[in-house]
Amino acid sequence: MSNNSIDINCDLGEGTGNEAAILPFISSVNIACGFHAGNAITMLEVVRLAKKHGVAIGAHPSWDDREHFGRRNMQLPARELYAILLYQLGALAAICHSESIPLHHVKPHGALYNQAATDAELAKVITTAIRDFNPSLILYGLSGSVLNAIAEKAGLRVAAEVFADRTYTREGLLTPRTMHNAVITETAKATAQALQLVTQQEVTTIDHTLIHLKAGTICIHGDGAHAPEFARALHQAMESASISIKPPA
Repeated sequence: MSNNSIDINCDLGEGTGNEAAILPFISSVNIACGFHAGNAITMLEVVRLAKKHGVAIGAHPSWDDREHFGRRNMQLPARELYAILLYQLGALAAICHSESIPLHHVKPHGALYNQAATDAELAKVITTAIRDFNPSLILYGLSGSVLNAIAEKAGLRVAAEVFADRTYTREGLLTPRTMHNAVITETAKATAQALQLVTQQEVTTIDHTLIHLKAGTICIHGDGAHAPEFARALHQAMESASISIKPPA
């Protein structure tokens, strides 16, 4: 079953400085909250830009790991992870409040996101922190993941996330970045994969297997060299396919 509408989201506020070039072409943004990238000033700047463009704002919390950009697998006691998640959500929510714009969603970043896709205990901590902070927030989680299943069971709204610029394993997981074919760098290839996901709810994996994936929101990475080009091309491709672009409700 194809989608009549799709959300295009992007991870921003990570020091690339390309927010103004990307925000006109997306419908929701995931803003780094200082633990893998960004700081109070970048959060405020991106919130103001997102408000200007009518883009839904989400928190992009991470492990406390600026050294490795939040892409190193880590472990913390549940109470410590719970605390740092609340800290990051609270920081961005305060800025949103000052700008009279609501916080719309939460998307974990990097290793935290990928670990929670298969780790039930980690997923429970993330779910609990979001629910305790604001149960109306939408969780953006990897389509078909353990995280999404646990969040839905806990009563959170979930947007099943797929990726335009990342490749997949036959298990429906993102190809690890340690592998040479993990990231899609060609605009045409990324756009083709996005259209396949949105219109067919399918993706071709790195071993050429066709798997089903529900697509509720599609991500491009703001730190990619071609991110503005990807955003523009993806927006145009969806419009050409008569697919409206809007954030999950």
